[in-house]
Amino acid sequence: MDNSVITKVMARMEMLPSELQQLVLEFVQTLQVATDQGVPGHQLLQFAGAIPTDDLARLQQGIVTGCEQVALNEW
Repeated sequence: MDNSVITKVMARMEMLPSELQQLVLEFVQTLQVATDQGVPGHQLLQFAGAIPTDDLARLQQGIVTGCEQVALNEW
């Protein structure tokens, strides 16, 4: 980790009023949560091939067909 970035952020944070420091803290916590989500791909390999090929073909066809339509009266 690059400590120079942390040092620069800390220096600027010290100049902010406490309300803005709190906002920065909340933002950093949001970033932390966003990076903590998900599952490594290797853990999903056990599911490879779980959906039969013909089902995948039907799903693909449904997506292609459904995504090419426009519902003009929807708005």
